Amino acid sequence: MSDDKAPQTHPKPDLGRIGLWSGSLDGVPGSQVRDVVQEIEALGFGTYWYPETVGREAFVNATMILSSSTKLKAATGIASIAARTAMAMQAGWKALSEAYPERFILGMGVSHGHMVTKLHKSPYEKPYSTMVEYLDNMDSVPYFGVAPTGPLYRVLAALGPKMLELSRDRTMGAHPYFTTPAHTAEARAILGPDKLLAPEQMVIFETDSARARETARKNMSVYTRLPNYANNLMRLGFSADEIKEQSDRLVDEIVCWGTLDKIAARIGEHHDAGADHVCVQVLMHEGAALPMAQWRELAQLLR
Repeated sequence: MSDDKAPQTHPKPDLGRIGLWSGSLDGVPGSQVRDVVQEIEALGFGTYWYPETVGREAFVNATMILSSSTKLKAATGIASIAARTAMAMQAGWKALSEAYPERFILGMGVSHGHMVTKLHKSPYEKPYSTMVEYLDNMDSVPYFGVAPTGPLYRVLAALGPKMLELSRDRTMGAHPYFTTPAHTAEARAILGPDKLLAPEQMVIFETDSARARETARKNMSVYTRLPNYANNLMRLGFSADEIKEQSDRLVDEIVCWGTLDKIAARIGEHHDAGADHVCVQVLMHEGAALPMAQWRELAQLLR
C-alpha cells in the first residue's frame, strides 16, 4: 500500500445547483446520443449522472457524453467496484480526467449483494472494509498514461455514518441515493463544510396523487427490498412495516411529485440542509423512457 491516503484537497467542483440523474441514455442508440447530450447541455444543465448496472460500461458512457459536449460534466452514480479491478478503475478515472479536464466525476460504490454475486459472479463482502481495501489498492497501483494536470474528482455512494466518514477522509465527498433532506443534513454534519455533497432526488411531474404514488412505488420497490437502503430508511425513522408496505409517508418523503414549484421546493430543502448539488431523477410512469419533456420543464429552474 502507498502513503497516498490523504483526503482529496482540491476545491469542490462546481457542478451547478441542479443536475440530471438518469439511466435512460442506455436506451438511446449510440448514433443518437450526441443529439440528446447536446440538448441537455443547451438546456443549461452542468452535470449528468448515470448508473452502471446491465447497460453500457461506465467509462464508455462517460466518453460518449463528454465527447458529445463542450462543458457538460459526466458523473458516475455509481461505477461499481465489482465491475473492474482497482487498477482498471484508477486508469479509467485518470485517462478521462486528462482527456476532459475537470469534467469527469468518478462516483464509486460497493453495489448490492445480489448484483455482485449473480451478475459479477464475485463474493459480496462487508461493504465498508471492501471499499477501504479497494481505495488502498486504487491509490497504490502505477499509472503510466499521460497524467491529468488538473484536479481529480472522486466520490463515494454513501448512506451510513462509516461510509460517509470514509467519503470525507479519502475522497472529494459523497453521492447519497434514495434519501431525504433529513439525511442530507446528517451527511453534511459528518462530511464537514469542505466536501462535496450531491444527493439524488426522485421526482414525478404528476399532480394526481394516486397515479404519482403508483409510479413511485413501481420504481421504489427495487430499492426497498435491498438491506442497505432499508437500513438507512430505518435510521431516518421509518418502520419496517412502512418500508415493506411503501407507505404514503415513505413514498412522499423519497419521491417528490407534483408541480414544478413543488419539485423546486424539495430541491431547495436539500440545499438548505447542506447539499452543494442535487441530482434530479425524473421517474416515468412508462418506465425507462427518455424524459426529455420533463428535463425541459426542469430547466426552467436554472434561469
